[in-house]
Amino acid sequence: MLEPLEGVLSSYGYPGLFTVSFLASTILPLGSEGFVVFLISRGFNLSAVVLVASIGNFLGACTSYYIGFKGRDYIEKYLRIEPGQIERAERYFSKYGSYVLLFTWLPLIGDALTVVSGILRLKFLIFSVFVFTGKFLRYLAVAYMTGAILL
Repeated sequence: MLEPLEGVLSSYGYPGLFTVSFLASTILPLGSEGFVVFLISRGFNLSAVVLVASIGNFLGACTSYYIGFKGRDYIEKYLRIEPGQIERAERYFSKYGSYVLLFTWLPLIGDALTVVSGILRLKFLIFSVFVFTGKFLRYLAVAYMTGAILL
């Protein structure tokens, strides 16, 4: 019964992973980790899976940064982030600084952190380094755990 679904998911491969990872980091409540685990379990290259997922998720976060950069009107129009989440993210920024961006992969607060970094006009290079590093390390951990389980 699951074989047709597995075939469909496998056929999407890296482009499907990129798309899901991108969307998971923007406006849709998706999780891309399951797709990462699935592809690795089907023999896809572990390094390529981690890199594709990281890049897709990072570029999705860049979209949220841009929306924050454009202002609160864009946030209300394009993102489903509640004002309370934005306020909480602003408090984290004031307490921990840019290092908080290492945790943009966390549910609920992660998207708000990327938006707030845009609102605060954080330098894009700093944003990029912290966000990509955090997302890459998350996917690397998922891939490593998946590989360890499969062995």
